Amino acid sequence: MKKPIALVLHGGAGTMDRRRMTPEREERYHAGLRAALSAGHAVLMDGGSALDAVTAAVVALEDDPVFNAGRGAVFNADGRQEMDAAVMDGRDRAAGAVAGILGPRNPVLAARAVLDKSEHVFLIGEGALAFCRDQGLPFAEESYFFTEERWAALQAELTRRRSGQPDDGDEQRKHGTVGAVALDRRGDLAAATSTGGMTAKRPGRVGDTPVIGAGTYADNATCAVSATGHGEYFIRHAVAHEIAARIRWAGQSLDEATRAVVVDTLGPIGGSGGLVAVDRGGAVSLCFNCSGMYRGFVLNDGTFHTAIYKEAYRTR
Repeated sequence: MKKPIALVLHGGAGTMDRRRMTPEREERYHAGLRAALSAGHAVLMDGGSALDAVTAAVVALEDDPVFNAGRGAVFNADGRQEMDAAVMDGRDRAAGAVAGILGPRNPVLAARAVLDKSEHVFLIGEGALAFCRDQGLPFAEESYFFTEERWAALQAELTRRRSGQPDDGDEQRKHGTVGAVALDRRGDLAAATSTGGMTAKRPGRVGDTPVIGAGTYADNATCAVSATGHGEYFIRHAVAHEIAARIRWAGQSLDEATRAVVVDTLGPIGGSGGLVAVDRGGAVSLCFNCSGMYRGFVLNDGTFHTAIYKEAYRTR
């Protein structure tokens, strides 16, 4: 009997207005999720590591401008893009993270370089960019990351703030994160997460994505987690680590732990969002407390499952 493999990913979660979702746009999201599943699954099927699989999956999501990471990153209040990313290896809890960067074509590869090529865990701003140049990572011009949709979302949010109009609550156009978790044939776990943050965020703001134990975590003894949502809540509640701790110390299943944190703890206090997770036995969770989360998974049978709202999964 083959040992289990699993790849689970997300492309952001929040309160989503279905009226803004056209059939064409919905298909774009499903296609992007499938492409990322294909990239990561190919690594696992070739005997590759969970760490390489989640990196490949997140690179694919960063390259797709429909998601808020890499090429599709949102703009801050000054009209600039500041990106964050992290990776973690469940074998020894080695981790790499970057924050507040613009230039590396794939922020997740910057985080991976911190893990692989430095003695540190977390680099930010200009120091992170200098490190990436030293490592020879591919850079892109600012125009590569610019999308009209994200620019329009910034202008709409700035106009709303100036006019004093209430927030319409549509997190789909303001938030977003991408991430992946995986279990490989050797039983190793890994997680990777990447984001452009929040539309019109204050310059210098960093969310949960690159904070190890908040938005990203992996430990072979328990599980791997990648989160998405209102980052400040996920940081304050150390969400990813809390789930691992519940499995380790309280003996909860992955499903019990994710629901206790995402639904029972974060939901009532306004911490909108969700996460994807896989445990050491191959059980997976795609848990969220809002109207939707772009998500997908593939297990041993090789079938790709994708969904957006609280609905049945599409399979292919």
